[in-house]
Amino acid sequence: MTTTRLSPDDNVATALTALQVGEHGASEPIPRGHKLALEPIKAGMPVRKYAQIIGYAATDIAAGAHVHTHNLEFRAVDTDYAFSTNLRPVAPAKTPDTFMGYRRPSGRVGTRNYIAVLTSVNCSATAARMIAQAFTPDVMAAYPNVDGVVAFVHGTGCGMGGDGTGFAALQRVMWGYARNPNIGAVLMAGLGCEMNQIDWLIEAYGLTPGPLFQSMNIQDVGGLRKTVDLGIAKVEAMLPLVNEAKREPCPASELMVALQCGGSDAWSGITANPAVGYACDLLVAQGGTGVLAETPEIYGAEHLLTARAVDEATGRKLIDLIHWWEDYTARNKGSMDNNPSPGNKKGGLTTILEKSLGAAAKGGTTPLTGVYQYAEAVTAKGFTFMDSPGYDPASVTGQIASGCNLVCFTTGRGSAFGSKPSPSMKVATNSQMYERLTDDMDINAGRILTGNATIEDVGREIYEMWLRMASGEASKSEAQGLGDFEFVPWQIGAVM
Repeated sequence: MTTTRLSPDDNVATALTALQVGEHGASEPIPRGHKLALEPIKAGMPVRKYAQIIGYAATDIAAGAHVHTHNLEFRAVDTDYAFSTNLRPVAPAKTPDTFMGYRRPSGRVGTRNYIAVLTSVNCSATAARMIAQAFTPDVMAAYPNVDGVVAFVHGTGCGMGGDGTGFAALQRVMWGYARNPNIGAVLMAGLGCEMNQIDWLIEAYGLTPGPLFQSMNIQDVGGLRKTVDLGIAKVEAMLPLVNEAKREPCPASELMVALQCGGSDAWSGITANPAVGYACDLLVAQGGTGVLAETPEIYGAEHLLTARAVDEATGRKLIDLIHWWEDYTARNKGSMDNNPSPGNKKGGLTTILEKSLGAAAKGGTTPLTGVYQYAEAVTAKGFTFMDSPGYDPASVTGQIASGCNLVCFTTGRGSAFGSKPSPSMKVATNSQMYERLTDDMDINAGRILTGNATIEDVGREIYEMWLRMASGEASKSEAQGLGDFEFVPWQIGAVM
């Protein structure tokens, strides 16, 4: 087999290998992963893949022609939305699965046990990093139940736009990391005069200072060196307390997995993303939670999710996000079709509509139970959605702040992303990239293309690795130490 047609309604097929003229009816060379016209398509007529419109012919396209950016154009979505018309609740699992996790006083369960040094503003970033760097592997060897001391620093926190949107989002991120169950203790470090005041955060979110939640400002303490010394002393006092945490059997229902993709290619929507969707269905059957994000990357596929919404109110929350993003890109003189990236296009993706239809597959088939703002605490069980940009570090930062204690990241072009405090696993969409980046990829979904595995086989493998990771097994990105520099809160609004 040299091509794959995903639906009888499609008028394009995807080349499984590079096609030369004459192969499978190709009238010109077709790169691997790119689209081949199966019939003549007149200018202005829709091009269909996944039985959905992915764009419109910019010129007359002959049968056998290469269909890509040169002859396929994007048009804005204009959809009549249906609500709750495709509800397929999954039957609860007959046998409950468990993992070895850290049960917190709040009742939530962590898969890791970190001490976080959080910064309110970029002005305290150096102090936070100096504090965390003091806790070397030699020091941490005395605390085997603590995964590390991590500085979560960022480039904002002051000079923020006056409408409050960016300020509120940053506070949700800080609060979300402080309460993520993978964090055993928190030290917040500020400058003192910034817009994002630590005291305001503590008051707004009802945080309670104590032995495992401390804060300080450089201006109050008396400068950088004194702040670093005080911070080290505070963390030293926390370490024995955090080290008391022990793993214990916990139900899989306590897992909340961030469903993420980056460096996508034509295979993402055919192999890795549907396999992650199957794993998400398995998790939902256990009472757990999957969190899809990247709103620009479900653009053009959101009607498939509103049909799965548990009620109209939930579906309309998603549509409101789509409308916000249309306005956001327009007023910043952008386009919703700015995504896919050049790498996505080289891998065979052409428009955001095509990319979105593949990306949405990560959410499986179960009902959409909740839609949330960026970094807002996810409280619903089942399959949920959180608003975020398509930029992977900013999106994952929001998902972790929303409560995700694991991250599952599919990639076709290859990505070395990793995260803390929630470990990230990588699922490769194709075998060639998996073999090239074997030190970074955890699972090869490319086996689906060759017929050596089914979507269900790989989905089960992904789900079982979630349980092992949740119990402490390191993913490849985690083992390589990734995650200290991938904390990227979404900066919304003007910087002044």
